Amino acid sequence: MPYFNFKDSINFISKITVRRGWNALKVLSSYQLSKLTGKPKQWGYPISISFEPTTSCNLRCPECPSGLREFTRPTGMLKKDFFHQTIDDIYKDLLYLIFYFQGEPYLNPDFLEMVKYAHDKGIYTATSTNAHYLTDAKAKQTVESGLDRLIISIDGTTQEVYEQYRVGGNLNKVLEGTRNIVKWKKELKSKTPFIFFQFLVVKPNEHQVKEVKELGKQMGVDQVRFKTAQVYDYENDPNQLIPTLEKYSRYKKDKEGNLKVKSGLNNHCWKLWHSNVITWDGLVVPCCFDKDATHQLGNLQSQSFRDVWNNDNYKQFRGELMKSRRNIDICANCSEGLTVWED
Repeated sequence: MPYFNFKDSINFISKITVRRGWNALKVLSSYQLSKLTGKPKQWGYPISISFEPTTSCNLRCPECPSGLREFTRPTGMLKKDFFHQTIDDIYKDLLYLIFYFQGEPYLNPDFLEMVKYAHDKGIYTATSTNAHYLTDAKAKQTVESGLDRLIISIDGTTQEVYEQYRVGGNLNKVLEGTRNIVKWKKELKSKTPFIFFQFLVVKPNEHQVKEVKELGKQMGVDQVRFKTAQVYDYENDPNQLIPTLEKYSRYKKDKEGNLKVKSGLNNHCWKLWHSNVITWDGLVVPCCFDKDATHQLGNLQSQSFRDVWNNDNYKQFRGELMKSRRNIDICANCSEGLTVWED
């Protein structure tokens, strides 16, 4: 589950019903029992899901398959009728909806209508954006939708630095979008969305860590957080992205001087018990590291969510994870526990 600052924790707690709390207890209990016995047991349904509004994006970030246009899976937009149908099936147990996977959510013309639909079902909703489409009108609509958490990616405090990772991006648009959302939040006297600046720390911008904290204060966002960068070819780092500041690096050198992922790979993973990811066209995949949907556990266009969650594919994947996680390709770059939160 995500980190909660004190300011938005009360809002999150307000979403917990008796049924959702009981479901969460079942999920947690089955996960702990699975760790203890080494055999996967699954009780309950996901506490959290990620839903992909679109694979389209306006930027060309160097480590992003959406930005690089490197998907082998189909690209497209989530249809609201399919979204409504899925939410109707699971909302009574679901507590948290991450309305993001790949792509820029605001490119889907029905995005905020779908946010409101989930909000009206009592689900805590969050999304991540590059903020280029947060016009004054969209910012007002965002606040009115009931979105609970808005993560704004800002990977530089100057255009020169920002565009080194956010290729094709315009920092002034990000700042303008931020001002718009802060303004409408105040004018509508709304406690939501809780606004993050998310700073992906890479070598070209690591010298601006202190500056972005100050910028966040000036802009009126609720929190600044720092995220470690996933580098696919981290042993060679062809784009020179791995920061020299070890605190903000996903990798560290072993005794032989080779780079390794810090988090390690124990044969268990909380994500496979409490959450999953749904692509725009209904594919169910284990987690956000399966960006190209290579581990398809089900398809909601032909199966119900509850059938998929307990099907043989899921059981097999959880079993493999608890026996030999290192052999699962999407686990190799896992950043579990490697987001740096700072108030």
